[in-house]
Amino acid sequence: MTKSFKAGDHVKWDTPQGQTSGTVVKKETGTTKAGGHTAKATKGEPQYRVKSDKSGKEAVHKPEELKKG
Repeated sequence: MTKSFKAGDHVKWDTPQGQTSGTVVKKETGTTKAGGHTAKATKGEPQYRVKSDKSGKEAVHKPEELKKG
């Protein structure tokens, strides 16, 4: 089963510099851009736009990359 998140959920994810955290802004179900990266999300395989607590920047992540916390 795929993990599901909603706007406002606090999540963590791994980066090359270590683990970081942020807040889910929205669920993406189409192709979108964030931070110079194009995310190819679909309704069947959504991705999540998150705002970093540390930098305030937004990125789009696959649900398997995120953990609630």
